[in-house]
Amino acid sequence: MDRRTDVTVEELLRRHAPQVLGALVRRYGHFDQAEVSVQEALIAAAGQWPGDGVPDNPRGWLIRVASRRLTDRLRSDEARRRREETAAALTPADAFVAPPPGEDPSGTGRAPSEDDTLTLLFLCCHPALSPAAQIALTLRAVGGLTTVEIARAHLVPEATMAQRISRAKRTLRGTRFRRPDAEDRDRRLAAVLQVLYLIFNEGYTATAGPDLHRTDLAREAIRLTRAVRRLLPHEGRVTGLLALMVLTEARAPARTGPDGELVPLDAQDRALWDRTAIAEGTALAEEALAQGPAGDYQLQAAVAALHDEAERPEDTDWPQILALYDLLVRRTPDPAAALGRAVAVAMVDGPRAGLAAVDALTGTVEPRFRLDAVRGHLLERAGEPAAARAAYRSAADGTLSEPEARYLRMRADRLDP
Repeated sequence: MDRRTDVTVEELLRRHAPQVLGALVRRYGHFDQAEVSVQEALIAAAGQWPGDGVPDNPRGWLIRVASRRLTDRLRSDEARRRREETAAALTPADAFVAPPPGEDPSGTGRAPSEDDTLTLLFLCCHPALSPAAQIALTLRAVGGLTTVEIARAHLVPEATMAQRISRAKRTLRGTRFRRPDAEDRDRRLAAVLQVLYLIFNEGYTATAGPDLHRTDLAREAIRLTRAVRRLLPHEGRVTGLLALMVLTEARAPARTGPDGELVPLDAQDRALWDRTAIAEGTALAEEALAQGPAGDYQLQAAVAALHDEAERPEDTDWPQILALYDLLVRRTPDPAAALGRAVAVAMVDGPRAGLAAVDALTGTVEPRFRLDAVRGHLLERAGEPAAARAAYRSAADGTLSEPEARYLRMRADRLDP
């Protein structure tokens, strides 16, 4: 066995968890019971590996242990259980995921474990599940987060999240573990990417609670998106989403002050931005645009790249950003894109033009406080302090994020007579 640090053990477990779960579901079915068995194997490894060392074949070790736990659940007859355990013990670990000789089920030349990870993502984002259930199940089954961690991220009781995950697994009971066919692939991939995008957004700007930034969720979303890109390297939507995440996360070190207060983009110390990440994200954004027609994620990544490439706020190429938002709002009905366009209009044509664009969005943007916050900023720039103060306070009352609320109230208080 190879002795490694606890951090490396945790990374290994998180990386192999979806591959092990995919292997068991492919062989046995029973997604819900397989997932519990994999969790038990992960717990066993977390307790054993730091002291005994990491096995030479970590994934094989996890598959064997999880398989034994699963056969215990599936076979009540003692003799049949023994036969299953014997077969599992004698079967090479790679046989759980390896195709028959000469057969590549994916047609990609990738390792079967990689295809299992993508298949598992598709399964967790099954259209029969609600978006909330898709996110929770993806974080649990593919991300390797515990129910406690997922509940904490969503600010709900652990019991509530456990019920949500259990219902999702019951909904998927009997669903075949296979990649969707060609007709269903685009729609299902869109759901996978939307789930990863929502996880990242919740990590980058938490919707509620005392922290502005949930680093663990943001990084987990990036890690999973990198995994999808390794499986689909020529898919522009995947490359674009990864570029958007990397470019946005590059600004994270400058988004909060010493006391955790929110620092807006135009006031951030850009020397704190991660230039290595910006270089990677910019290269990904260019690659994404070259991989096919520009979609939502590619266009958003291009906007993020323009922000990150500007050494000073006044160097930002706002006309180009506005042109990209014009393309984006023609493609998607997303109110957040329309609100971003309104800000770009204000930067190009002045705050009054921006306010007109914001007013046109009234009733379409949820949560409402986002609209009020932008309106307050533009009213302040337009020289209407009383109206700006009221908009800021309305926005502060509407957000559940404590750092955002403090920032908005501070902006309002600055405008008091």
